[in-house]
Amino acid sequence: MRLEPIANPGLVRRLGFPAVALAVTVVIGSALAMLAGADPFATLGLIVKGAVGSRFAALETLNRATPLIFTGLSVAVAFRAKLWNIGAEAQLYAGALVTVLLGTGALAWPALPLLAVIALAAMLAGAVLLLGPVVMKTRAGVDEVVTTLLINFIMLLVISMLLEGPLKDPMGMGWPKSAPLQKAARLPRLFEGLRLHWGFGLALISALVVWVIQTRTTLGYEIRAVGQNAQAARFAGIPVNRVLLKTAFLSGGLAGLAGFSEVAGLKGNLTLDLSPGFGYTGIIVAMLALLHPLGVVLSALFVAGVFVGSDSMSRAAGVPTYIADILLATALLLMVLALLLTRFRVVRD
Repeated sequence: MRLEPIANPGLVRRLGFPAVALAVTVVIGSALAMLAGADPFATLGLIVKGAVGSRFAALETLNRATPLIFTGLSVAVAFRAKLWNIGAEAQLYAGALVTVLLGTGALAWPALPLLAVIALAAMLAGAVLLLGPVVMKTRAGVDEVVTTLLINFIMLLVISMLLEGPLKDPMGMGWPKSAPLQKAARLPRLFEGLRLHWGFGLALISALVVWVIQTRTTLGYEIRAVGQNAQAARFAGIPVNRVLLKTAFLSGGLAGLAGFSEVAGLKGNLTLDLSPGFGYTGIIVAMLALLHPLGVVLSALFVAGVFVGSDSMSRAAGVPTYIADILLATALLLMVLALLLTRFRVVRD
């Protein structure tokens, strides 16, 4: 048995295998619900109802999807150039940290220019955090998977130190959290009385901008060329190292925006549990979207819906919420297999 590459896979093959992967994921989820002692159809129905069954549920799903769109875009941009950025979690916290530093009184500006400056600073912080591993990769051949992964843990320790020290809110009753943002540094809500904020709109705009960059600009062409074959791209005159640095700047900046959105739009301050793993989940989001920036939006909505719906389902049916984690992990593994079968056929010698 061997794998034979397919020159031009047809539309049926490109869409069929991913669809089968999602269908098999649903079947596995149903089997797990049965093992937990619940009706699989009722369990799936509760997940859907908990995710989009009411106005409140739908808006909570959009709210949960917001940081996932940013981190999914971050991963998709980097992976397109075969830059394996596993550090979106750290870049998110870097953006959140800068948001707190500038938004708690350092700048006494009106809301619009203040938010613009903080967002740009958060992007810069996330970008700088990724530029280091990329420079080590291009200059010394250091594996960026290792460096970006380790920076996640380093960044969390730095945040923990700051929250227990200079950034600790003196009015926080001893809890390790930063002082709240001033009102001008908060993103307004989209709907009065609900948590969905303008960070979601910024995420949609970011997805559109990334799509334009990838499909309508020279940089997008260079990113794709480097990702497909770096040696051939270098032979054709494309400055591979420079393209990787630009890719890192864009990827890290998008993850930094996730931190800005969570602090300025939702939390209002910085805590160590700001992210329950949005950076890592962004990898799943990007892979399920096949690294397509507009597909990232749909993928993030799907993943957010699974999480929000599973929380509701767990309370209603008594089924562990860990089923959601298993579903997403299974979906990712099956999607990777589907991508392999899309581009290769199994041939028996």
